Amino acid sequence: MNQHLLEPGLVVAGHGRHVWVETPDGRRLICHPRGKKSVTVVGDQVLWKATQDEGTIEKVLPRRNLFYRQDEIRTKSFAANLDQVLILIAAEPEFSESQLSRALIAAEAERIRPIIALNKSDLAEPFGRAWDRLGIYRDMGYTLLPLALKPKAEGALATELALLLELMQGKTTLVLGPSGSGKSTLINRLLPHADVLTNEISTALNSGKHTTTSTSLYWVDEAKTTAVIDSPGFQEFGLNHIDPMHLAGLMPDIKAHAGDCKFYNCSHLHEPGCGVLNQMKEAPGAGGISANRYKIYSDLFAELSQTRY
Repeated sequence: MNQHLLEPGLVVAGHGRHVWVETPDGRRLICHPRGKKSVTVVGDQVLWKATQDEGTIEKVLPRRNLFYRQDEIRTKSFAANLDQVLILIAAEPEFSESQLSRALIAAEAERIRPIIALNKSDLAEPFGRAWDRLGIYRDMGYTLLPLALKPKAEGALATELALLLELMQGKTTLVLGPSGSGKSTLINRLLPHADVLTNEISTALNSGKHTTTSTSLYWVDEAKTTAVIDSPGFQEFGLNHIDPMHLAGLMPDIKAHAGDCKFYNCSHLHEPGCGVLNQMKEAPGAGGISANRYKIYSDLFAELSQTRY
């Protein structure tokens, strides 16, 4: 293959078998992967070759990372080459701590920085409760942001959005959130013309009303240094790609005490001299391991062990 005939590009949207590629000069065209299996995801840097008015992807350049989930049936790749993942949850309806933990573990596994944003800060009481629940995540070192994604937020609420934009500046951020978290509102606040762009992508990829099932990259600034990747809402978040023995190292509160174990291959479930279990017995809730987080760890360990043996 003559590399000189190939052009560089960035995958900005995908649906089914074809993807939308943006060239360095801002042109966008549909490209098809070579071969039967599509291994291209949004955020990929690729080399492509022109074929009439479309293109063929000849090569996917090495990725810095790939954020994905995997259950027993399939693997769902969200995006590649990310700087951070913004996990958007809401004070109401009540968020699932298990689901949040799974997204954080997937980010830790790929060394992608996670940011947790809690929406509906304008609802004082439920927000206060939810913010308290998230205290342990702040103690673990995660960045936590309050947000109120009302259609016309002013004053303090607008400041929250400005803070978020500051964190996103010059970076590629994947926005993840279960339904009801306010993700569509956030995308529209960050990108007032998001629906126009979505329709453009939809038309280009012939995906019609199915656009929500595809992942898309949008530029926030004209200089194209800040990108937001919008991905469909996630309800289930399988972690079958994680080895159960690596799980503790991906949960900062468990990891903090895992070094105190008697055995190097401790599962932190039943072994004598386990630093994690000792911490739970001696000072439940202190030292950053809550009963709920330990339950998430043990349930996940069991789930991941089942899929392997």
